[in-house]
Amino acid sequence: MFEISRVALGDLTFDVRIAGPQEGAPLVLLHGFPETGRSWEHAGRWLAEAGLRVVIPDQRGYSPGARPADVSSYTIGALVGDVLGLLDGLGIDTAHVAGHDWGAVVGWHLAAHHPDRVRTFTAVSVPHPAAYSWALQHDEDQKSRSAYIKLLRLEGKAESVLLDDGARRLRAMYSPMPDHAAVEEYVRVLTAPGAMTAALNWYRAMGRDFRDLPSVKVPTTYVWSTADVAVARAGAERCHEYADADYEFVVLDDVSHWVPEEEPAALAEAIRTRIGQ
Repeated sequence: MFEISRVALGDLTFDVRIAGPQEGAPLVLLHGFPETGRSWEHAGRWLAEAGLRVVIPDQRGYSPGARPADVSSYTIGALVGDVLGLLDGLGIDTAHVAGHDWGAVVGWHLAAHHPDRVRTFTAVSVPHPAAYSWALQHDEDQKSRSAYIKLLRLEGKAESVLLDDGARRLRAMYSPMPDHAAVEEYVRVLTAPGAMTAALNWYRAMGRDFRDLPSVKVPTTYVWSTADVAVARAGAERCHEYADADYEFVVLDDVSHWVPEEEPAALAEAIRTRIGQ
């Protein structure tokens, strides 16, 4: 169902999954770590069948043709710029946007700084970065859940931990993801030379611009799941303070961090409700 296109942005070339009617309202779906656009295929299929023009890029570091080596190439500004460039390259003035995990972070920044390009926004798992940062400072539960980030920022060490022994620890991260074919796809992509380092560079390039973000002023839905091992309740419940437009908080009980793979139907419904389609 998905057509695989390649979109060139300067020296970088992105692999992009596209489905749905050409005349449909555009919807950009952004994946997280350590995944690819494959994570959105199930939800994206239903959304395309609902009449939306679904666009799912493998983002910077994940597309083989968009994998610069230096950490400085992975700042949040560069990641947001990729989405803007993708919209321009596909001739899209404005789009609905949804993002999971790091894709949500990119989406929050895109919606906050470029509201003229975002019709609606659905964030999945990760709340507004200011809410997340507040929880990271003040909530012991969130501090404990975020301890893994220190490891991921260690150059060389993180790659060894995740990829040694046949990528055993990387595979363990995906538990309890039900889509085993997706897991194999993620492992295949991230064990390619330079791919894991590129994906980890998203964490290594983090700076104050990650958290010093104004409120969003576009209609927003935030989807959080109670069994998410990475995101605690404190930041999730504070997210509404940084949404200055119509806002909905959707809670999925007993669902893990891997919402797009575990509950694609519920996620597609939340996005459709936000879009009004």
